[in-house]
Amino acid sequence: MIKILQRKNWPLWAVGITLALMVVQLRAQRREWFCACGNLRLWISDPASSHTSQHLADPFTFTHFQHGLVLCFLVGWLAKSWKWPWQVWLALAIEAGWEIIENSQFVIDRYRSATAALGYTGDSIVNSLGDVLACWLGLVVAKKIGWNATWVLFFAIEVVLLITIRDSLLLNVLMLFYPIEVIKQWQLR
Repeated sequence: MIKILQRKNWPLWAVGITLALMVVQLRAQRREWFCACGNLRLWISDPASSHTSQHLADPFTFTHFQHGLVLCFLVGWLAKSWKWPWQVWLALAIEAGWEIIENSQFVIDRYRSATAALGYTGDSIVNSLGDVLACWLGLVVAKKIGWNATWVLFFAIEVVLLITIRDSLLLNVLMLFYPIEVIKQWQLR
């Protein structure tokens, strides 16, 4: 049998197929491959720029790293009998599903109406792939450093993001589901 088709490589194939399906769905949702400006950048530092969410990474990429931190333990608990490579696939499939939902017109409109992301138009496909990569890095780091250190890292990232961009994963979730006008005004300053 061709080595790449061996059973031990099936999780890698599953990840590849999952990402391909995510890309197909994002294209069906009319997501652009990358920024309409015609340039592809690795990093955009301004969280309020029209380039945010259009290139490989931006400050919000750290929230997807946090997804990986959380999913490492959530998937490890839900699928504890699965081997690590299959747990990675499940976590990345969840993240890919989130990317599809996040880029639906309903969620884009919700972000624009309920949060400080007034000009948000959705992610480019390259940015979504960067977000999944960040999630994978979070998974690997969480697996390596363990439960206690992971939660310290998670909350350290929250604090740094709140200080630097006035947003974070937990604040983003709060504002998406239960918008608070005072927080929105603080974020817009």
